[in-house]
Amino acid sequence: MTTAQELDERYGRTPRRRLPWIIGGSVALLVVGAFSWMTVAQSMGSVDADDLGFELVDEHSVSLTFQVTGVQGRDVVCALEALDEEFGVVGWKIVEIDAAESQSQALTVSIPTVARATTGLVNTCWVA
Repeated sequence: MTTAQELDERYGRTPRRRLPWIIGGSVALLVVGAFSWMTVAQSMGSVDADDLGFELVDEHSVSLTFQVTGVQGRDVVCALEALDEEFGVVGWKIVEIDAAESQSQALTVSIPTVARATTGLVNTCWVA
């Protein structure tokens, strides 16, 4: 006569075969949780900048208006650039924006250029 233990061993119902699946599932759950937390933490400290417009002041300057949406109560730094008609960089400026009580703020900054520019834009912004 066949015992219950012999049937379990024959059909693969032993605890030793479940252990790797339990460990693998736990590791996969930890990896997904870690990546989720990193994504959320990174988006909490991100800064978004939108170009609102520009004005060609003269041969050697461009006035750029942009809006920065970032972390409330933290200083933000933005890299602004002026481009010529062939998209070459003819002016560059780093702007430090002091922390504000609102999450968004609009600014107008003059960018000095070495040649005639056709546009001005925000290259990137980050939390200082």
